Amino acid sequence: MNYELFCIFAANLRETCSLDDKMKRFLLLTSAMILVLSACTGNRQTIPDNATADSTGTADSVVTDTLEELVSEMPMPRAADELFDDFIFNFAASKKVQLSRIHFPLEVLKGEELEKVQKKNWTMDYFFMQQGFYTLIFDNEKQMALCNDTSVNHVVVEKIYLDKQLIRQYDFQRKQGLWMMQQVRLTDIEHSPNASFLNFYNSFATDSLYQVESLNTTVSFVGPDPDDDFSQIEGVITKDTWPAFAPQLPSGMIYNIIYGDATSQGNQKVFVIRGIANGYELELFFKHTDGRWRLVKMIT
Repeated sequence: MNYELFCIFAANLRETCSLDDKMKRFLLLTSAMILVLSACTGNRQTIPDNATADSTGTADSVVTDTLEELVSEMPMPRAADELFDDFIFNFAASKKVQLSRIHFPLEVLKGEELEKVQKKNWTMDYFFMQQGFYTLIFDNEKQMALCNDTSVNHVVVEKIYLDKQLIRQYDFQRKQGLWMMQQVRLTDIEHSPNASFLNFYNSFATDSLYQVESLNTTVSFVGPDPDDDFSQIEGVITKDTWPAFAPQLPSGMIYNIIYGDATSQGNQKVFVIRGIANGYELELFFKHTDGRWRLVKMIT
């Protein structure tokens, strides 16, 4: 994210609070962020075991309720509409914001069946806020820059149910400078441009033997230098050494955000796991060669 949750709060404070209020709310927000970091992420450099986007629990509920209460007290900053990443955090954290940024009656398209949901029947959707991280799928490194492109006016957020072979798509468009959710669509994974990769990833994330079989002869590796916090080291990972480097991967249900034009089938994919407010990021680079997907590079 460009600003992450704390920066969104800070922007709100700058725009809405007097000096005295700023100090009071700063202490309150800092406490909330500590709660987020401890309850949602645990170890700053890992994601939860068997993590899915539907992960819930008492701690998660407390965090979500706290964030929603804090965000709902303050209007969304005007700058949040410049980048979708800033907007979606406000949208997912505040019921007030969410209800004001959905075009009701909301069209929900299930195949050829169209349903219209009225505002009074909408259930708050926290998206990935309750799990402390989210995932992205890009066709290449260049496409990753779209996250910070202020000219993007169309974004689709996908909830991908790997085990059910279903995708729930949330269609957002920016009109007159404001992001609005225009439609929800339910579709089968087989109709997605990412179908081949998603089916591969489902096995890659859950089967350790399949993971090893899906490694390139050598996997390029870039990661933090354990002896220097400000440096990185580069090397290669072989199938024999993979168990020492193998990351925890979310399964069951994952997210994707499509910025601008829809992704293509392609023979390359970059799978990104990005932490919320903790600086964690993992990038996995895959190529489709010799009839199958293979991991060729990992950046941590």
